[in-house]
Amino acid sequence: MNQLPLRDHYCASPPAISFELFPPKSEDQFDSLYATVNDLNAFHPAYFTCTYGAGGSTRDRTLQVASGVKKRIGVPVASHLTCVGSTVEQLRNYLANAKEQQIDYIVALRGDPPKGQTEFQMTEGGFRHANQLVRFIRDEFPEFGIAVAGYPEVHQEAPNLQVDIENLKRKVDSGADIVITQLFYNNADFFRFRDLCERADIRIPIIPGILPVTNLAQIQRITSLCKAVLPESFVDQLAESDDPQWQLDVGVAFATEQVRELIEQDAPGVHFYVLNRSTATVRILSNLKSLLQTVS
Repeated sequence: MNQLPLRDHYCASPPAISFELFPPKSEDQFDSLYATVNDLNAFHPAYFTCTYGAGGSTRDRTLQVASGVKKRIGVPVASHLTCVGSTVEQLRNYLANAKEQQIDYIVALRGDPPKGQTEFQMTEGGFRHANQLVRFIRDEFPEFGIAVAGYPEVHQEAPNLQVDIENLKRKVDSGADIVITQLFYNNADFFRFRDLCERADIRIPIIPGILPVTNLAQIQRITSLCKAVLPESFVDQLAESDDPQWQLDVGVAFATEQVRELIEQDAPGVHFYVLNRSTATVRILSNLKSLLQTVS
């Protein structure tokens, strides 16, 4: 396992860059995934993360991707892990397997309800809240660094932002090392969220999560699910043409300026949701080469 604590990636300059992958649905998609990883590795990422399907539906592929990335390029890797559909014993077994496969960090989440369910349902013998999972990992597998999720625009099940911050504080107090935010497109929401975290005595690094827009219809579907808000002017610009290249160019330009402002306003790093494709993120980071100083 990697010896650099997760939090320490954010203690130095330049800002740390990290990337989120998801498990391919079939074996023949792995070559494309690893080509994406190779493209992104040119930007010297601090680590890669890999998502974990609802109810653990991709758990084997999650570890396959994470361990495969580490074996190929030697960077630290993180596995997502959720409470959904798992008992404590099943979570323990997964973590033991992750440890055996040299996974470095865990992104600890409560998790969304599986397809067909509208509300989270606690598994008998499992955990109801993410802070319980964080405490469990910290107590039984202290070698893992732990990331948790934060919500600049409020988690859709929280009644208000203050309650959401209190929930985050419980996760932090249970042993989290960093916070990675859900995607957002108004930096003012991130800065407000960061200020509220500071007032709540949340003193760990808060990492903005960025999903570059490459297709208007796709991002409208995604934001409708997580309740993120797209700026009206941005949507209008994307909608000026249905040409894929136009929408990619507009999305790259928007994300470049979004990330530029975040770094200039002291974000300790940026976590990119790349959707297993490198084109947009490579262009964004190339645009910001002089600011981020990550390209050799």
